[in-house]
Amino acid sequence: MSSDTIIYLGREAIVTVLLVASPILGSSLLIGIIISFFQATTHLQEQTLTFVPKIIGVLAVIVLFGSWMINVMLSYMSNIFVNLHSFIK
Repeated sequence: MSSDTIIYLGREAIVTVLLVASPILGSSLLIGIIISFFQATTHLQEQTLTFVPKIIGVLAVIVLFGSWMINVMLSYMSNIFVNLHSFIK
C-alpha cells in the first residue's frame, strides 16, 4: 500500500466523519447559542437548562438526517470494499 493510498483513505475517512457529524454538532451549537441568549436576557443562570433542549434537538436531527447519514457511511464502506483489491499491493 503506497503513501498516496493511505492519505486518500485517511482524507475520505475524515470527510465522511465531518459530513456525518456536522448536522448533529450544528444543531447542538445553534440550540446552545439560543439558550445562552435566553439565559443572558433573563438573567436565569441555570446550568441544566441547556441539556433537555439539546437532547431533543439532537434526536430530531438524527430522525431527520439519519437515513442520509447512514447512506454516506455505507457509500464510504462500499467504496473501501469494492477497491480493497487495489489497496493490497
